[in-house]
Amino acid sequence: MNGFSLQMARYRFEWEVQTTLRLPEYAGSALRGVFGSALRNVVCMTGQTECPGCGLWRTCPYPLVFETPPPVVAEGVKVMEVTPNPYVIEPPAWGEKEYHSGETLVWHMVLVGKALAQLALIILAWQRALARGVGPGNGTASLRRVVLVDDNGETEIFTPEAGVIRDHETLVTIPPWPKVSALPVTLLTPTRIQRDGSPLGPARLTPRDLLVSLMRRVSQVAQLHGEQIMQENYAELAKQAEKVDAKGCLIWRDWTRRSARQKQTMTLGGVVGTWTLIGPLEPFWNFLYLGQWLHLGKNATFGLGGYLIDSKQKRDEKS
Repeated sequence: MNGFSLQMARYRFEWEVQTTLRLPEYAGSALRGVFGSALRNVVCMTGQTECPGCGLWRTCPYPLVFETPPPVVAEGVKVMEVTPNPYVIEPPAWGEKEYHSGETLVWHMVLVGKALAQLALIILAWQRALARGVGPGNGTASLRRVVLVDDNGETEIFTPEAGVIRDHETLVTIPPWPKVSALPVTLLTPTRIQRDGSPLGPARLTPRDLLVSLMRRVSQVAQLHGEQIMQENYAELAKQAEKVDAKGCLIWRDWTRRSARQKQTMTLGGVVGTWTLIGPLEPFWNFLYLGQWLHLGKNATFGLGGYLIDSKQKRDEKS
């Protein structure tokens, strides 16, 4: 899969706080909630309470971005258990925060494939959401600018004053395999990977669990939203993943969120820390690289399972 690329971009949203704004310990879920509500209000034309059953379900920008319908498949073809959405919200760093009038609030959002064409609507939805308010007390903020963040640096692509999104590159191309036998992976936000329906803590999580979960997520997002099938023998890759070892320090981090849909408080969590993967990693390089944008595990859309890899280790001359 040398040279594989995916239409994808990471944007930094910078805001000026208007009224005192309080964010919970982990703000990804709260931001996702206000964004989804605002996006629906901006684009919904029928006013139906549920998207499935609406005549516009498969063409409306709201489900396309926020509640992607399952793909239409031929009879007998296995359907995805969970349909991935083409966005990831990367909230501010962990910890409760209080922002006062005039202060700057920043977070990032990743868009993939077809969702990139909806950037103007997405920006408008965020502006409406923060004008209405977020967090305890419904603190408000106004958008200063949107910045593209990529390997080439940072490029301002939108300000409310200009009102126009500047043309910019949205193609992520996987660099050549760095020829290393050990690859440090820093899990930044709780990574919730399950086996047999049970979340895996530091003592049970294996490199195979991580790699199989990652391959599933990246391949499904690429196929559904990038319209590119990653031609791989996944059964064989899963066997190769058993040969990968890991060392480092992982811990479990819990957090709670309020589910408006289920009307209850939920305690969730996942592993964080640094893990160095050791072994035959080249077959997994494409997935590991793209996963830095797409995250992995459950609840990736509101920022869980975020990680970074350090591919600048000393090269293994035998690779």
